[in-house]
Amino acid sequence: MLTLRNLNKRFGARIVADQVSLTVAAGETLALLGPSGCGKSTLLKMVAGLERPDSGELRFDGVDLAALPPERRGFALMFQDFALFPHLDALGNVMFGLIEQGVAKREAARQAQAMLARVGLADHAKRKVWTLSGGEQQRVALARALATQPRLLLLDEPFSSLDADLRRQLQREFRSLLREAGVPVIIVTHDRDEAFALADRVAVLKDGRLLQCDTPQRLLTAPNHAWLARFIGYENVLADAVVPPQAILLGTDQPPARVVELTWLPDGARVKVAAQAGELLLSLSGREAASWQDSLFVGGEIGVGIDEARLLRLEHAAA
Repeated sequence: MLTLRNLNKRFGARIVADQVSLTVAAGETLALLGPSGCGKSTLLKMVAGLERPDSGELRFDGVDLAALPPERRGFALMFQDFALFPHLDALGNVMFGLIEQGVAKREAARQAQAMLARVGLADHAKRKVWTLSGGEQQRVALARALATQPRLLLLDEPFSSLDADLRRQLQREFRSLLREAGVPVIIVTHDRDEAFALADRVAVLKDGRLLQCDTPQRLLTAPNHAWLARFIGYENVLADAVVPPQAILLGTDQPPARVVELTWLPDGARVKVAAQAGELLLSLSGREAASWQDSLFVGGEIGVGIDEARLLRLEHAAA
């Protein structure tokens, strides 16, 4: 198990880690999620040994990592640009880490070929990596990382350079491969969908602070912070609660709400209203929009209420 306890790090006046404490269990995938500059990549580098924390403790299976240089930690780091060796073919890239570990060349080639087969690239072993597609290069990078049987796999924005369709495809493949390998993983991403698709738990960071670490389902059903709720996709966040779509009530029996913005869509309308609870964004179906057609104009009024029982209460007020 990896344990981070009260990690602190700053660059000048900029705080990138503020009393961060986390654990990663054996076989678990943890995502570090947050906007650019929140400290997630620096946190990954501290785990890898590429940055030193100003204070705090890093342990793996109870052993203090402070005195261990990166090459003795037994961790594998995958960068967003893959960091493959262009002069080597796919097999040579995967063999590289094994040879560095002292594995004989013939045995390294056998293990590397087996790993390429696991990632679906058995027939690409002799291809120069610069002739491979982005998705194929990413698979080679994963094969290289897993071939060394790391104690921990660190992924820094691994899909950011790929197009959306390929990202989704590789996310599914990586999830399966990581499960099969059983290695603990930390993945850095700014993409909520990516974090939720790949991780068992997601740690949400802002300005170097850990706001919440939980399962994707728990983050969606019980966000503890107003900023976090907005970041993971909720549109309607009040001072002390999130208003999920199922908590919004429409009808002539509800309090009047003034339409302040209106966008017509092929299958309905997007409406911003000034309601009793505050400003709310509504997505109306075609049927709902038709039922309010006489009132759907800027300055018009429609009936909008809130089901208090369905609100998601926040521990920290909106900011």
